[in-house]
Amino acid sequence: MSFSPNSPSLSGVEPETGSPLEAPAPTEPLIVYRGVGKHFNGRMVLHDINLEITSGETMVILGRSGSGKTVMTSMLVGLNTPDEGAITVAGIDLAHLESDEDWRDLRLKTGYLFQASALYDSMSVGENVAFPMVQQTDWSREKIIGRVRDKLSQVGLEEAINLRPSELSGGMVRRAALARSLALDPKLIIYDEPSAGLDPITGDEISRLMRRLQENLGVTSVVVSHDLRLTEYVADRVALLCEGTIAFLGTFQEFKQASNQEARRFLHRDNQGDSQR
Repeated sequence: MSFSPNSPSLSGVEPETGSPLEAPAPTEPLIVYRGVGKHFNGRMVLHDINLEITSGETMVILGRSGSGKTVMTSMLVGLNTPDEGAITVAGIDLAHLESDEDWRDLRLKTGYLFQASALYDSMSVGENVAFPMVQQTDWSREKIIGRVRDKLSQVGLEEAINLRPSELSGGMVRRAALARSLALDPKLIIYDEPSAGLDPITGDEISRLMRRLQENLGVTSVVVSHDLRLTEYVADRVALLCEGTIAFLGTFQEFKQASNQEARRFLHRDNQGDSQR
């Protein structure tokens, strides 16, 4: 892998070890939503959201399109802020983080896999994975190259290091984006519709990869999805959003057996292959 003269110069500082995402005491949740509400242009998107996510857990947030799933997770990195209630991460009230500098430590320990992957087309896969390291650390070029290879190895994509995103299949693009989200060894990974646009076989491969990373790295994962195949494979627990609030919370097995009307409706829609999910 090579870095072109147009690649960003090395800047920033070494990520600090005492980050706000260090695991809390075993009895304390890592992430807590308390009475969270959000409105856009007078329309309620989220209402009275109460949820606790423990360290090392994979929480899948299910819901129909427009149910507020992405709004709920984007609050964890400051892309949206609650109009009501509070969110804490490792005991830190996110309302107290106002500037980019305030958010810096938390964002450095959070990986975000965007639905559209959001790779830079002008960069190689290796340069895409290196980008957070180049921007946020003072690591040497040699260390960055070694870590890029390691991250690509974790997602089974070592051979693609010098390829451009346009040369990759959809599944490979998603894995490359995941490797980039792992660049700074996050403690929390947020996945926004990780199987969207993928065929079932490739979606299953992404599901297995997500589960393996969670088990091997011990990360906490928050997954936005409407894919029940993926949910069954990766979820420790499921939160189902309906009309801006949590209609069901429990394991996937409990979800499948729930008498909850919205849970039954969601399962039925999926089984019918409803394209309006």
